[in-house]
Amino acid sequence: MISKTQISKRLKRKTNKELVETIELTKKNNLLNLGKKLSGPTRLQSKINLEDLNKLKENEIIVAGKVLGKGEIKRKISISALNFSESAKKKLKKAGCEILTIKEKIEKNKNLGGVKIL
Repeated sequence: MISKTQISKRLKRKTNKELVETIELTKKNNLLNLGKKLSGPTRLQSKINLEDLNKLKENEIIVAGKVLGKGEIKRKISISALNFSESAKKKLKKAGCEILTIKEKIEKNKNLGGVKIL
């Protein structure tokens, strides 16, 4: 488990303003596991393809990283991520999926109940 103090120390190295705001929001809402993933090195953040998302059973998903456009999505899901590739955005919109940033998702659902974090 990581503490809020450790997340704050990691935060000092981040230069992306939106990422910093998102991590601060995770600390404020005691979402420390998500804060840990977001505050770690960028190269270690998740990169997941649509074909992998399609295999998951959950309908609400947070990706602590980037969603890539390889494969197809065959169902409606609510997906939140730090970043989306252009092809992933097009395919998700075409499938009728809800696309949000992680910050928007936390503001909408403070405790992230029922949400799968990748």
